Amino acid sequence: MNQIKALPLAIWIIVSSLVALLTIGSFAPARSHSQVAQPVSISSKPQVVPTTTKVAQDIDLGQSFRELDVVGSILIYDQNNDRVYEHNPSRNSTAFPPASTFKIFNALVALETGVIQDDVAVLTWDGIKREIPVWNQDTNLRQAFKNSTVWFYQVLARKIGHERMQGFINQVGYGNRQIGTEEEIDQFWLGKSLQITPRQEIEFLQRLERGDLPFSQRTLDLVKDIMIVERTPDYVLRGKTGWVNNVGWFVGYLEQNDQVYFFATNIEMQDVSTAAKRIELTRRSLTALGLL
Repeated sequence: MNQIKALPLAIWIIVSSLVALLTIGSFAPARSHSQVAQPVSISSKPQVVPTTTKVAQDIDLGQSFRELDVVGSILIYDQNNDRVYEHNPSRNSTAFPPASTFKIFNALVALETGVIQDDVAVLTWDGIKREIPVWNQDTNLRQAFKNSTVWFYQVLARKIGHERMQGFINQVGYGNRQIGTEEEIDQFWLGKSLQITPRQEIEFLQRLERGDLPFSQRTLDLVKDIMIVERTPDYVLRGKTGWVNNVGWFVGYLEQNDQVYFFATNIEMQDVSTAAKRIELTRRSLTALGLL
């Protein structure tokens, strides 16, 4: 499974779904020391299998995982050429808590509902000192996204409220659509109830990129802008990291030469020393495909 497979999206969905049925449970992450997260099924619209098959050379994206001694997976979708590249396909079909990758969705809903007016409106720090120093200050949406400030997005979720949040989750069809009880409104993406697979992350990002979500153009444009990790004359890289329950994420998309490449990297992450490997694995994989 460490060898990359490049297939048209339609064939990939069918094949990977069959593989997932056989192996999906074996890679489920721990929700706690005694519980195992349950995978959720992936729903997809009917696809028409193309009459021709595009052939691409095999690239072993698993090499980077072995070199960095990391257990995990990566999924890259070349939208323009309708090709999928992946390492560890069974893990790519397994559901995990979205952790801070949910800040993308949370920001969309907060802006759309007017809970926060824009990306520079400031929320006042509550004075509670947290383990990450940059969290201990007044901050705005853009800074909180960059610093992954949990308390800031918890405040937004409480202001949005359970009913409105569930409504948007249902409209979008995000992950398993489970946000728990009203009391869990500021915790549900942190291993409480909401789960999403790497494949579903890619599907959500595709809809975000093309504007196929129930949000205004202003909201979509603002969130896309705060997602920018790096901008060069050659490309724009957007993304968001996440970490909870020993599961680390880096999801996003690369825009280059009028083409778009979506990615979802998911790894076993025991402590903060592994954090940088989420982005490093993604960069190495994109480089292996000749994109960086």
